[in-house]
Amino acid sequence: MEYSSRHIVKPIDLNSEKNLCCGQLLNWLNEETSLFARCEMHSKLLMAKLVSEINFMSPAKLGDVIEFGMEVISLGQSSITLRCKVRNSFNNAPVAFVDKVVFVNINERGLPVPHGVRANAA
Repeated sequence: MEYSSRHIVKPIDLNSEKNLCCGQLLNWLNEETSLFARCEMHSKLLMAKLVSEINFMSPAKLGDVIEFGMEVISLGQSSITLRCKVRNSFNNAPVAFVDKVVFVNINERGLPVPHGVRANAA
């Protein structure tokens, strides 16, 4: 699994319990997975098709640096399926896990189109 991006937990990211708000984590997760998928598929136009359940495992606190790990699970003709792990970069404690995120390569009309990436290239 490749951990290629990080975010620092700021006061604005906290919920009433002083933990990282799950909504903020989901926002970052969406951004990071879509960037990863774009780079893997060499595509500017894609859309999220499916996000499996998200398991929140331990809270992140103010000042924590969390990192996002991504790996390609499979490639379809026009799709890519990713797995994502979020961990605390200071102690490697797991913060969240998403088993499956699927993105589809689309054209300007929003229709699926082949991305041209082969499985061994991912």
